[in-house]
Amino acid sequence: MPLSNSFFFIFLIIFSFSTISSCSSIHDSHHQIILDVSASINKARQVFFPKSSSQIEEEKSKSTATAYASQSSVLSLSLHARASVVKPHHRNYSVLTLDRLNRDAARVNSINSRLQLALHNFTHSDLKPVQTEFQPEDLQSPVTSGVSQGSGEYFARFGVGQPAKEYYMVIDTGSDISWLQCQPCTDCYQQTDPIFDPSTSSSYRPLTCGSPQCSALEVKSCGRAGCLYEVSYGDGSYTIGDFATETLSFGNSGAVNSVAIGCGHDNEGLFTGSAGIIGLGGGSLSLPSQVKASSFSYCLVNRDSSSASTLEFNSAPPSDSVVASMVKNPKIDVYFYVELTGISVGGQKLSIPPSLFQVDGNGRGGIIVDSGTAITRLQTQAYNALRDTFAKYTTNLPSAGSFALFDTCYDLSSMSRVSVPTVAFEFSGGKTLQLKPTNYLIPVDSSGKFCLAFAPTSSALSIIGNVQQQGTRVSFDLANRAIGFSPNKC
Repeated sequence: MPLSNSFFFIFLIIFSFSTISSCSSIHDSHHQIILDVSASINKARQVFFPKSSSQIEEEKSKSTATAYASQSSVLSLSLHARASVVKPHHRNYSVLTLDRLNRDAARVNSINSRLQLALHNFTHSDLKPVQTEFQPEDLQSPVTSGVSQGSGEYFARFGVGQPAKEYYMVIDTGSDISWLQCQPCTDCYQQTDPIFDPSTSSSYRPLTCGSPQCSALEVKSCGRAGCLYEVSYGDGSYTIGDFATETLSFGNSGAVNSVAIGCGHDNEGLFTGSAGIIGLGGGSLSLPSQVKASSFSYCLVNRDSSSASTLEFNSAPPSDSVVASMVKNPKIDVYFYVELTGISVGGQKLSIPPSLFQVDGNGRGGIIVDSGTAITRLQTQAYNALRDTFAKYTTNLPSAGSFALFDTCYDLSSMSRVSVPTVAFEFSGGKTLQLKPTNYLIPVDSSGKFCLAFAPTSSALSIIGNVQQQGTRVSFDLANRAIGFSPNKC
């Protein structure tokens, strides 16, 4: 072969190899995304310095006054992360994270406990006889209704009564009954706002024992003043009091009369900071059901952020929403199940049997979207596939062992930005929701230790938690039984 031809041949080989490498690099970059390490650490450090109450009120006023002013049927509220309302008392971010994870575990256990009751067709009278009249100290029952609110990280600002007084209330898609602490208080925990006094409201009306709302309660009794309610949670928390109707106000966007709500005189547990809970679940006593909302949506800001977003009723979902079908569980109507078909990491669809995410005829399995659970739980087989694939694409990152329930952590203390593999949820019809890197790689201290924010569960039920929902408007289309996900619509 002539020398010139030899050089040409070598050049062709080098050029071809370079082109293949370049194409491979481009392909890989499509399945990588940048995590801003510095920004996440800064948020973690600033969580102990939340906005002042005046700043929060100013932001709340702006968001409720301007939201959907031209749509009279839309009810809109400001929505705040717990850390922006209640200053953490923990000595550092690592301890705060441990506390959050411990409370989160209590919530997940409580969800599973309630589901097991439904699956086995137990009634609450199987657990504790319903009395004709009770006192607060008489009711110390096991799990009966709702779920643990210890990890309730998001507060909406509701007006209660006439004249309306505003209260921070935890929002919860995993329970139906709304309640708040009331005077006179037999036993009340500390909350940010003054405790509601029903005697100061002209619209407060106790419900009779024969009312439809009282009949719909899972645990109830009849007292001298009328219908009495109890809601107990898996971690030992509970609320007990009078069941009544009251006017609820939604910022400047409207008010609804005669909403059934618990007026709790004996309340104990991990609710600190909030006045109570707003139940957004799928049952007849939930707030969306009572106000006859065709839809509701929320956008959860980063839970370390001091900014606010909105909780909206009857608003149209964003046009760019990734829409997934709701799945009905024949045994329980509280939780919102979604038709998840798979998960991909780094562009690679994981080898997970679709049956792991499906509800069977007995009501077992499936995956729910929950506002109160923080960390997404996946059945062990699905979690292992996700973790192992993620680890395969992050061999360049320094490992940092484990942290509490997280078994895959990294030391990113020397980095300001880092490239990580994409993670996406896949729904029926080929629809894909790509998560932001902050939705699945989160700081667990303020020094640079980050962990993969998923966890395994031995339960048949999987849960999409609020860390994975942050920064995304999640729309629950109740009329058409669909759930929409639209990133960056806070």
